[in-house]
Amino acid sequence: MPIHAVVFDLGGVVLGSPLHAIAAYERENGISENFVNRVVADTAPAGAWSRLERGEIDMTRFFADFEAECEQAGAQIDARAMFATMAEASVPRPMMLDAISRIRGRGLRTAALTNNWVPEPTPGATSNAPNLREHFDAFVESSVEGLRKPDPRIYQLVCDRIETAPGDAAFLDDIGANLKPARALGMTTIRVVEPEAALRELEDVLGFPLIDNA
Repeated sequence: MPIHAVVFDLGGVVLGSPLHAIAAYERENGISENFVNRVVADTAPAGAWSRLERGEIDMTRFFADFEAECEQAGAQIDARAMFATMAEASVPRPMMLDAISRIRGRGLRTAALTNNWVPEPTPGATSNAPNLREHFDAFVESSVEGLRKPDPRIYQLVCDRIETAPGDAAFLDDIGANLKPARALGMTTIRVVEPEAALRELEDVLGFPLIDNA
């Protein structure tokens, strides 16, 4: 079945990886590998991280609550410092932006589907993923919708926004657990570990080039 739309996660796909930034923070501070992600997973869906991404709490409340959850799990973290490290990593990947432009140039629809949060107030800032909306036909943020991946409803929501059946859409994410519900709905899924490899896989799905051959 031909693909008519492509849905992209942001962090770790279109942007640099927050998972890599978290891992670097753990290494630099003597915290066991994957500790933060385990706390996020173990406390979901009621934990501080989940509530932040659904827009239910602000950053100040999150920092306090998440640090308490981490301390209870066995390590002390500075959540504000960790998020600063994540922000530094969240820069656009030119290869991905170029691929999105090529996809739209072929007449396919594109969407962003991101778990994000409302940032601390900064003059002129409205999103923690700025300057990306113009690349997409739809921009679905967990903090706006009150839903976060891997809730199946948010995948159906993004498909509705681009007026595409799940079976006619592809979805790229860097987290395997976020791909499973999309696949269950019928979306073609690609896990992004290395951006170029993921785009080569997407080329095979779409049937046209997304990267110039060297």
